[in-house]
Amino acid sequence: MRVFVAWDDPAEAELIALLLGVGENRVTIRTGPLTVLEALIGPNEWDAIVFPIPEADDPATLEAFLRVRREIPDCPVIAACFLKSMIRVAAYLANGLRSYVVRDEARDFISLLPSTLSSTIEAVQAERERLISSRLREEVDSVRQLQEAMIPARLPMPAGYRIAGRYEASQLHVLGGRPVILAGGDYFDVFEGDEDNTFVLLGDAAGHGMKACLSIMIMHTLVQMIRDRQYEDTATFVTAVNRHLCAQPVIREGGGFITLLFGRLNSRTHEFEWTSAGHPVPLLHCRTGDYFVPLGSNDDGGMALGIVEDAEYVSLRSHVPPGSRVLLYTDGLEEAFPSGGDRCEQFGMDGITRTLRNFRGYHLEDALQGLFDASHLHTEGDGRHDDTTIVLIDRL
Repeated sequence: MRVFVAWDDPAEAELIALLLGVGENRVTIRTGPLTVLEALIGPNEWDAIVFPIPEADDPATLEAFLRVRREIPDCPVIAACFLKSMIRVAAYLANGLRSYVVRDEARDFISLLPSTLSSTIEAVQAERERLISSRLREEVDSVRQLQEAMIPARLPMPAGYRIAGRYEASQLHVLGGRPVILAGGDYFDVFEGDEDNTFVLLGDAAGHGMKACLSIMIMHTLVQMIRDRQYEDTATFVTAVNRHLCAQPVIREGGGFITLLFGRLNSRTHEFEWTSAGHPVPLLHCRTGDYFVPLGSNDDGGMALGIVEDAEYVSLRSHVPPGSRVLLYTDGLEEAFPSGGDRCEQFGMDGITRTLRNFRGYHLEDALQGLFDASHLHTEGDGRHDDTTIVLIDRL
C-alpha cells in the first residue's frame, strides 16, 4: 500500500510514518500545508492520501483538496481535524473526502490512522469491484439479449406435426453477489422451405461466454444469408456453412469451432433428412411402443464446423412413424451434473429417455419443460453448467 501523508507537525509526522509504514506499506511523509504539497501528489502513484484540515478557515486548502480530487478521483483521501473545527469537515465530505479522524492534543488519534486507512481502502476496493461487476453484468446482458433475439419467437407447424424448442444459457453464476445468466454459445432455428419442407438447425459453439456467443451470432448471420438458396441435400448446406465459417478469424483462431445439426422434415413423405457436424445424434421415441431408436451413430457425424475447410459431410434419412417424437438437443442436456459430483453422474441418455418416457402421454410443450426440469433437478439446484437447447418434433 502506497500512502502519501502531507502533515503540518513534524513530530506527529514521525509517529504517523512509524505506525503506517509497517509490512509492505510504503509511506511518503512531507511536512507543510496541502496547498504547497499538492504538486508532489502525482496520479497513479498512491493508494491513499492523508492530510490535516486547518484549524482556521482556509479556502486555499479546500481548493487544493479539490484539485487533488480532480487529478486522482479514484484515490481515497483521509483527513484529521480538531474537534473545535469539525464544522469545516462537511465541505470536504461533500466533495469526496472518504473518512476522517478527530485530532487531539495527546496525539491518541494517530493510533486510529492505521485501522481507518485499512478500512477506507477496503471499502473503496469493494466499491470498485461492485462497479466493475455491474458494468460487466450490463455488457453480458446486452450480448445475451442480442443472442436471444436470434431465437425464433414462433415456430412453423407443418401439416400433421407440432414443433417446440427452447434455449437456456448456462445456469446462474454469481457475479458481484448477484446471479447472472451468462451469454452462451447455443442456437436453434426452425424455418419453412419450399413445398412440404421444414428446416431445423441447432448449433453449439465451443465453450461459453462472449467468444462462443459471438461465434454463434456469426453463424446465424451466415445462415440467414444463404438459407434461401437451393441445396441438393442437408450435407451440401452444411458443407457451404463450414466453408464460410472457416474463413472467419473469430471462429478459426483460438481453437474455436461449432457443432451443428441441420435437418429437413418433409411433411408429405414423413422423411427426416439430417446432417451432423460433430453434433449429438437425433433420438426417435416411438411412443405407441414406448421404445427409442437413435437415428444414427456417432460415426455418422462429420467434423465440427470451422476446423477444416474441405471437410466432408453426409446426409442421413429416417422415417418418422405416426405418434412418434424426435428429440434434437445440444450436449448441455446430456452432460448436466451436480457441481459437487463428477461427470460420471451426468444426466445422460438414461435421464433423457426416462424423462421422455414419463412424458410420452403429455403435450409436446410439457415434455419439453419436463426435460429442462429433470436435468436441472439432477444438478441438485446448481443449474446446468453448459448452454442447453432442445427441439422436439411430434408427428400427430
